Amino acid sequence: MVLLGTLANVAAIIVGALAGKVLSGIPEGIKKTVMHGLGLAVIILGLKMSFESKNFLLMIISLVVGTILGELIQIEDRLNQVGKWLEKKLGGKEGGIANGFVTATLVYCVGAMAVLGSLDSGLRGNHDVLYTKSLLDGFSAVIFTSTLGIGVLFSAIPVLLYQGSIALLATQINQFAGEDLISAMLVELTGVGGLLIIAIGINVLGLLKIRVANMLPSLFIAAIGVPVVTWLTKLLGA
Repeated sequence: MVLLGTLANVAAIIVGALAGKVLSGIPEGIKKTVMHGLGLAVIILGLKMSFESKNFLLMIISLVVGTILGELIQIEDRLNQVGKWLEKKLGGKEGGIANGFVTATLVYCVGAMAVLGSLDSGLRGNHDVLYTKSLLDGFSAVIFTSTLGIGVLFSAIPVLLYQGSIALLATQINQFAGEDLISAMLVELTGVGGLLIIAIGINVLGLLKIRVANMLPSLFIAAIGVPVVTWLTKLLGA
């Protein structure tokens, strides 16, 4: 089943979020320090991922062009609107559900494991990466929910749509791209995704408020940039 890994990931987030709701009575001092620790860990993960890029110029171009597209589309505002709609429906405090929903959605969707795991599910029917991601997301959902609120639970919906779409699309991708090209695309996706994860970590630490969601198109630009660069290299070499 192509979507088995994604469904396991969604289930882990929901269970973790419900557990975090039960543990919401944790003292504020502990919550704050734990969130700082998570923020630092997220930044280290992002740095490690960003160093995997083999084409720094493509990374910069992807980030600039993708961010411009994201700002024009206003992705972050739309995610916030969904969060605020959930607040009205559930009667949560203003900004509480929206903040948890947006933060968790970005953390769970922006990263190599989300893309690589979904591709592996679709291409080879191997769900090991997404199973590992499920464990990580489930544990982090406990912490995020206890500090950011129940909005974290609803991040399971975009995770299902995002990873599920990639997995289903991957079942057809072999018809258009070889294994070497797919590997090169994943490397650049990982590099750009790392930069976005660093930005998420900075937001979690409260150092700045970076509109990370508006940078999401950078991942798409990085992916299509690889075959374009390959084609231009062959053309100029000829």
